[in-house]
Amino acid sequence: MQTTLDSRFDRKVALPSILGVSVLAILFLFWLIYFRQNTPSQSAWVSALPALNAVLNGSSATLILLGLAAIKRKQPLVHMRLMLGAFASSSLFLVSYIVYHSLHGDTKFLAQGLIRPVYFFTLISHIGLSIVALPLVLLTFYFALTRKSEIHRKIAKWTYPLWLYVSVTGVLIFALLKLFNPA
Repeated sequence: MQTTLDSRFDRKVALPSILGVSVLAILFLFWLIYFRQNTPSQSAWVSALPALNAVLNGSSATLILLGLAAIKRKQPLVHMRLMLGAFASSSLFLVSYIVYHSLHGDTKFLAQGLIRPVYFFTLISHIGLSIVALPLVLLTFYFALTRKSEIHRKIAKWTYPLWLYVSVTGVLIFALLKLFNPA
């Protein structure tokens, strides 16, 4: 009986905490990108952060795919390590992204023509789905770490494609900015 009560208490605390942290992180990022006034930094290391972010997003996408393959091969320990790697890569991305936008500000997409709606569709879907993916990733990890395998699997079926899409489109957005923005 005590285990069940502890489990319910954990969920009553953990789930609202995960949602609260997610909402605060999303609000902070919107403020940072769209409302904070700053003077863009021209430092070389700051200019290198978007490329680092693309590498971290690409690493996360690769690790997610490898983690999916591992669980399909019934290798749960390998799956766990790969997904922890994907989580670490995504977390480092988020830190680097915050540092970049704190020091540089927003990057405008200046290209014209057909590529412009393609870029903005990719960007808007990336942002929208990242808002959904953040709490889902945290919930999926919570249920995995608390050994709630059944609910972990159910949520992971939604988390996996969203997280993968956000990671891949992060790389695509970087590539589109590099390729189509005039230097």
